[in-house]
Amino acid sequence: MVYYLIVCRSLTYAQRTAAALERAGIAARILRSPKAIASTGCSHSVKISQRSLAQALVVLKRVELSPRQIFITEADGSYREVQL
Repeated sequence: MVYYLIVCRSLTYAQRTAAALERAGIAARILRSPKAIASTGCSHSVKISQRSLAQALVVLKRVELSPRQIFITEADGSYREVQL
């Protein structure tokens, strides 16, 4: 399954991000960032479906929560950073 990980700078920001997305009707789940993408030690990410990215970015801009990075899963299970 293809999904996006929105990397947040802290658990608090991940919780705020997920809450804002849920209020907008976007399913979001908080998880620890995989080691392959955690550039600064432990970090947290918000997982959303592939089809929700555009709407999620609009919501996050509106509530002034900017993601640190965004990754998409590859078919082999690896991650690729999405440049916005």
